[in-house]
Amino acid sequence: MQWRRRPRRWRGITLATALAAGMVAPALLGAGAPATAAVTLNDSDVTANLWEWNWDSVSAACTNHLGPAGYGAVQVAPPQESVSLPTSDDGVHPWWEVYQPVSYKLESRFGTRAEFAAMVTACHAAGVRVYVDAVVNHMAGTNNSYTTGYAGTSFSPTGYSYPAVPFGYNDFHHPGSGCPTGGGINDWNNEAQVTGCELLSLSDLRTGDESVRNKIAAYLNDLIGLGVDGFRVDAVKHVSKPDFAAILGKLNNTAAENKRPYVAQEIFDGASNPALQAAAFTGNGDVLDFAYAKGIRSAFQGSISALANVGNWALDAPSANVFSMVTNHDLERDGVVLSYKNGTDYVLANYFALAYPHGKPSVYDSFTWSVKGQSPPADGNGYVTDTVCGAAWNCLTQTTGIKGMVGWHNAAKSVSTVSNFTTTNSNVIGFSRGDKGWIGINDSGSASTATYQTGLANGVYCDVITGVPDDDGCTGSSVTVSGGSATVTIPANSAFAVHVNAKSGEGPSPSPTPTTPTPTPTPTPTDPTNPATVAANFNVYAETVPGENVYVVGNTAALGSWNTANAVQLSASGYPVWTGSAALPANTTVEYKFIKKTAGGTVTWESNPNRTVATGTSAVTVNNSWNLADANATALTFNVNATTNPGTNVYVVGSLPSLGSWNPAHAIPLSATGYPVWSRLTIVPKNTTFQYKFIKKDANGTVTWENGGNRSYGTGSGGSYSVSATWN
Repeated sequence: MQWRRRPRRWRGITLATALAAGMVAPALLGAGAPATAAVTLNDSDVTANLWEWNWDSVSAACTNHLGPAGYGAVQVAPPQESVSLPTSDDGVHPWWEVYQPVSYKLESRFGTRAEFAAMVTACHAAGVRVYVDAVVNHMAGTNNSYTTGYAGTSFSPTGYSYPAVPFGYNDFHHPGSGCPTGGGINDWNNEAQVTGCELLSLSDLRTGDESVRNKIAAYLNDLIGLGVDGFRVDAVKHVSKPDFAAILGKLNNTAAENKRPYVAQEIFDGASNPALQAAAFTGNGDVLDFAYAKGIRSAFQGSISALANVGNWALDAPSANVFSMVTNHDLERDGVVLSYKNGTDYVLANYFALAYPHGKPSVYDSFTWSVKGQSPPADGNGYVTDTVCGAAWNCLTQTTGIKGMVGWHNAAKSVSTVSNFTTTNSNVIGFSRGDKGWIGINDSGSASTATYQTGLANGVYCDVITGVPDDDGCTGSSVTVSGGSATVTIPANSAFAVHVNAKSGEGPSPSPTPTTPTPTPTPTPTDPTNPATVAANFNVYAETVPGENVYVVGNTAALGSWNTANAVQLSASGYPVWTGSAALPANTTVEYKFIKKTAGGTVTWESNPNRTVATGTSAVTVNNSWNLADANATALTFNVNATTNPGTNVYVVGSLPSLGSWNPAHAIPLSATGYPVWSRLTIVPKNTTFQYKFIKKDANGTVTWENGGNRSYGTGSGGSYSVSATWN
């Protein structure tokens, strides 16, 4: 039984009028502007469930973490206007109020319609689909005393009147009219009651009526028009299967990929009637697998050797029909699955779920809580504040290990079976997915060393739990595979995972969190007998965080004589390319490096050897990319014929760190000097094949990607290259 959305008898006076002041509700129908820009979305079925994060925080997560890490989708909380509950038996603004809609306006405690649309655009630009938690079985509870929503909409729960949709009395199930009981569900195995009566006093929509279906479909199509790619459908067990099929039949194709929206159905478990079990609903879409999540908890709270038998578990549905999870917002509060409160067991379970071939895996992040109904961090009016990872918010999706395992899952997804399953002891296991990836999990309090068959080809592989590959090796641990086997030490309460796309020395993986050691440059005195100087122009590609700037420092007084306090600050006007100049001694070889400084004075040095520039008697220009050693770098000039509107510019972005790692915020701006041909010299690694695309950004920051697949280019050992293209 789902306790979570039970409406209470609310105490207190009517909702403060300030909540509704000045809020304008957009029209429901026809309000969604179809996305016209083509986007390339990540080829992944992994979802980050950022439950009850506000829209701005989801946008930032997509751009900075989910997209670069290779997540395929982000799941967000219900975006429609819900009842606002300043007081309740569960405290102020309990989390479950968002599951009580009062209208289909996209004005909620997570943000405005405009912020929601901007979030979808940002996530698409990062390659991430957006799945919405859709509440379509019911409206706000009939026993609410508060009768105002977050957009200021009023409703009458006892009169079954929701005028902003509009829904009225005849649009709902009532005793003797679709519901065989006095209003609620008395027998949870009786399909007529479960689908035709009120779930915990929530006003149950008469989804058998065409007019009701049309209004629900209009709401979902509004979201699709804004770019939404799919839905996690709440309480769909309480909608008859034919009714829900009829609603789905009215939905448009998605704007980004022109395909049917993805559907994951919540079918709460516990029914003995086969018609009310998850497997009976797969004709309308995937289902959440509660049994899988509970089985994972049992293993990690007991012996993980039991994970060898997942194939024999009584799961809710076959793998192809499952949206899998370790936890969600309902289950973690019921204590029947693992949650963040279980520490390393929870982390390791998520590693396992990303590695094991069952369903389309999701990783759950939300807020910490001590009371079941506790509100997410919010202001006094209930509006959820920005996510700040730490004590109040969980950000497992952004950790190195989870992002590494997203890459692992994506590398191994073509193999649907497990092989080489090894039980080292009851709480240390290892297994592979064909020749694509191997993982070892140690759920014990001491390190474990053993030899495993990995299924991988010979080579040195990077452990994606602790780091990523870079040009010089691995930023974390590594292991050598010989003859298909490897001797691996798995740390206590941790894991070790390797895959075919994370070999040592092959550059960054899709989830970069590089560590940068601080070198100690050796000063070289300048030649005092040669006072003549020439202008030196510095250009370096360097991604930074807010409050951080890039400088150049070197072995001559003009570059601070290796004193970071006197380094030359570069300009970010062409970000992420930083530019600046200095007067260097003529006819001299000068050593230099780039550094980053925070507002607090923290200095980060490049990790590559000192760079050099040889001056003559005329100006010189150097082009570099942060942490890409000169010996390993080559120049590549991009040229693309692309027409634009005033205020719109063209950029290049790609799979290399020196091309932004697919993050549009770090794409390289091209010059329009030869318009309509846009050009720029960039610095990329030698002997490297990579992918890239051109994008356009307008004055508002809106990103438009080229149509078609990713472009590809491979450099050799030469000193310069050039590509010419036409915008698709």
